[in-house]
Amino acid sequence: MTATELGAELTPGPASDWVRQAIDEQLAPPPDNVPGSDEAALQQALTCATVGGKQFRPHLVESVHRLLGGRRHDAVPPVAAALELLHTAFVVHDDVIDGDDTRRGRPSAPGTFRAHAQRAGASSEAADAYALAGAVLTGDLALAGAVRAVATAPAPPATVGRLLDLLDNALRISAAGELADVRFSMGLAEPSLADVLTMEEHKTAVYSFELPLQYGAVLADADDVVVTGLGRVGRQLGLAYQLLDDVQGVFGDPERTGKSDLGDLREGKRTPLVVHARTTSAWPVVRRHLGDPDLTAAGAAEVRRALEAGGSRAFVEDLAAGYVEAATTQTAELGLPELVAWVGDMSQTLTRGAA
Repeated sequence: MTATELGAELTPGPASDWVRQAIDEQLAPPPDNVPGSDEAALQQALTCATVGGKQFRPHLVESVHRLLGGRRHDAVPPVAAALELLHTAFVVHDDVIDGDDTRRGRPSAPGTFRAHAQRAGASSEAADAYALAGAVLTGDLALAGAVRAVATAPAPPATVGRLLDLLDNALRISAAGELADVRFSMGLAEPSLADVLTMEEHKTAVYSFELPLQYGAVLADADDVVVTGLGRVGRQLGLAYQLLDDVQGVFGDPERTGKSDLGDLREGKRTPLVVHARTTSAWPVVRRHLGDPDLTAAGAAEVRRALEAGGSRAFVEDLAAGYVEAATTQTAELGLPELVAWVGDMSQTLTRGAA
């Protein structure tokens, strides 16, 4: 697989019916509940936040469970929905942290609440406060829904406890990864490539790939060696996925990715693209524009040309391809031939674009 093939974007498609149904069941209020206007607004924002994206995490759970011969078919949908709700919580909170009013080509949770406040005639300051409150609370509800979905899954108590332990671990690591990302963007000290890769592993790979693969294995009653091994495979795939997401964040077409191609540069994010550029002739150009909140399309185009000329784009795409290869090798070492071909096929699809 070439870097170009690996970096090609995956076109989002509609979620599978069973995934959507599982999410809707988790979001449904009690039948006797009559929500007030504020509760209804939060409920609507939460439902909207779960729409779109590739929603591949549920399919990772289902695929591993099936390939390992699992029989807990009733437990797969709620556990899979929990992962999508966890992702929703992180996405909504991430939009708050980054100040993004657009997500997947439409208003994000903060953007939606801000627009509502503005239409009602609120001042700019009041609209900002409402956007912050609405989005934070929406993310909180998604996170609570994720925990509840796992805790009430139809599985033995020991299995549910194992799932909750993995969820707690992923939450802690992912939150720390998000904080590190913001810390690096302050520009107080330039992180090394190892620092940034660790941050991306923690922020994205752990909950988006490691956790779903492990959930499928736990539901299939796999032993600890397999669960731990699939965790390592997930981290490798997750790193490849995030590296290519970084590339798409600068070089991608917003019409296809659903997000701005200026955001990462304006926010001064220290992605592997930027860290590598620091060691090349591209750095003076990148440094001049990095972190400029008023970065123009022309300035961004200059940065892109510099990143390509200095070899940073090729470096990151090759690095991603290496992680995919490592994931395939580690799967083979687990002695599970039924998973080897699946990991190879899945990696060629899931690592082609942004989440």
